[in-house]
Amino acid sequence: MTHQKSGPGIYLTRVAICLWLLAGLSLLAGELTPEMTVALKRIAEGEISPDGQKIAYRLSIPAELSEKKGTYDTEIYVRDIQSGADRLFVNRQFKGHGMAWSPDGSRLSFLAKISDFDPNTQIYALPLDGGAIAQLSAHSTSVASFKWSPDGKKIAFLSSEATPKAEKEQIEMGNDWQDSAVMPHKSELFVLTVSSGEISKAVEFPGWISGYTWAPDSRKMAFQGATQPGVDAGMMFAGMYLLNTADGSYSPLTETRGKLGDMGFSPDGKSFAWLGAVDISDPLAQSLFTLSLAGGSPVNHSKGFEGSATTFQWKNNGTILLLATEGTQNTLSEIQTGGAKRKVIYNSTPLLHAFSTALPGNRMAAIMSDATHPPELFLGDLKKGTFTRITHSNPELEKTTLARQEVVAWEGPDGLKIEGILTYPLHYQEGQKYPLALQIHGGPEGVSLNGWNTYATYPVQVLAANGYAVLQPNYRGSGGRGVAFSKADHDDLGGKEFEDVLAGIDYLAESGLIDPNQVVTGGWSYGGYFSAWAATRHSDRFKASVVAAGLTNWIAFSGTTDIPHEMALVHWNSYWYDQPALHWERSPLAHLDKAKTPTMLVHGLADDRVHPEQSLQLHQALKMKGIPTRMILYPRQPHGLRETSHQVH
Repeated sequence: MTHQKSGPGIYLTRVAICLWLLAGLSLLAGELTPEMTVALKRIAEGEISPDGQKIAYRLSIPAELSEKKGTYDTEIYVRDIQSGADRLFVNRQFKGHGMAWSPDGSRLSFLAKISDFDPNTQIYALPLDGGAIAQLSAHSTSVASFKWSPDGKKIAFLSSEATPKAEKEQIEMGNDWQDSAVMPHKSELFVLTVSSGEISKAVEFPGWISGYTWAPDSRKMAFQGATQPGVDAGMMFAGMYLLNTADGSYSPLTETRGKLGDMGFSPDGKSFAWLGAVDISDPLAQSLFTLSLAGGSPVNHSKGFEGSATTFQWKNNGTILLLATEGTQNTLSEIQTGGAKRKVIYNSTPLLHAFSTALPGNRMAAIMSDATHPPELFLGDLKKGTFTRITHSNPELEKTTLARQEVVAWEGPDGLKIEGILTYPLHYQEGQKYPLALQIHGGPEGVSLNGWNTYATYPVQVLAANGYAVLQPNYRGSGGRGVAFSKADHDDLGGKEFEDVLAGIDYLAESGLIDPNQVVTGGWSYGGYFSAWAATRHSDRFKASVVAAGLTNWIAFSGTTDIPHEMALVHWNSYWYDQPALHWERSPLAHLDKAKTPTMLVHGLADDRVHPEQSLQLHQALKMKGIPTRMILYPRQPHGLRETSHQVH
């Protein structure tokens, strides 16, 4: 189950600490507070110019707590690498995002909703040498994403179908019911001619297009599309197609077997690479494949790889730069498509989240973080494998005392090696035992990494400042350990994967760091399921639980989520009606007879991934049984709390 990273809010660290009834430490000057945490800025995008001389980067700035329904603002800067000078290129009023250089490097383009120009999100550009902002697209609906053709003459973009005038009139009259037999508006692929502004539909595809990329000749494209609507079909049943942009004809590139990720043509256009699942039950598009367009079968370059590919870029016709998660670290490697052994370029800290290269040169724009700072912009040297930090977005954080963070490992119930991130109490003293707070990632194919881990979703450093040891376990089923490990929990959700977590608690107790009788838990989405499971089936091990957008009833969840096929085919290997007894037995609601743990539930009322009825069911049941419980519901919020005012109050 995929999940958004925005989460239940630092608000939890206040009410939950009271709920947990554990002796927290009062925050001292120079320690990270909830208010500081939700105000932290981060670098969200970094794109190096085609000539390798400049880097455009986007700074994400959280809204002020006093701002009504505020989420975040953005500022786009351009850094001259030679001089080190930064120039504010797009100010925050435009909320620019989705940056891309024009192929000749003369303009920086981006997406924005600028009411003075257009009520919809459109493509805009600014010349690098100065000048007025130009609106490139004037589409009838908002643009979701865009990509320049290599020759710079066209721009491909995704947008939904426009609502017909007659339908709009019916909606305005109140005839706005929802009919399951009526398909929602499709996501379609369009092409914009830059010189004229003319927009045409690139292809008449009987379905929903989710991804696309240009071929080097600017005459062909590849796209991903599913013939059924919705995120579930796009995630599980999309195919890949080769498109002739001259006449709109297309044909399948190759057979696909599940989730798909990034894709791209080799520089000479003779080969095609993509990230994909090995089969329908693979939780992630975590393997690198290549295909000769002259014919032949796909080659899986990730066989036996104990990691999860996340993104890539062609370096030359026979070499691919691959970013992958391996354990708790991200690794940048060179993959020779001819079959030679991979060459590791970088596998260290800071943690590399994303990169952009200007080839054939060696310069790289990189977004990186570590235990002391959120994602920042770095300049990388591809040949040396070294990185130099450019931005310091949170100077106040550099004056803050932060707790020590390290990678730990222990054995699961069957001897399987399990890893996690351990953050010590801020004022840790050797020989003293501390309460433990679990912060459990979602997915379950998510992964906790050895980088910056304190967000509104998971307030790790705030908990550490309050005297807790914090463990973020990468239980079986997590990403970053290869296909077999990510499938190791299938058809056994809440089974050995949760025993991995219990074994982690035992490991820390045996080390003398924690008091096993003072353990609390919190998590988001599937991490919320684990926290609900802890509060019921394993209640004797936990003093308190915070369940954020968590699953509590597998059968009801299957009927209300927007990804029923993904959850069934990937994680259960069956649909709930084929194994109703197992689905109920692994539901927290089935174990109310064991429940005694005080529990807080947090949910957004606009959550389509895990419907808020999941929290309501458990809250009502606990309340009827007289178990201390509290539920907070947030209007307008989806699978995560996006508005800053909801994150701390």
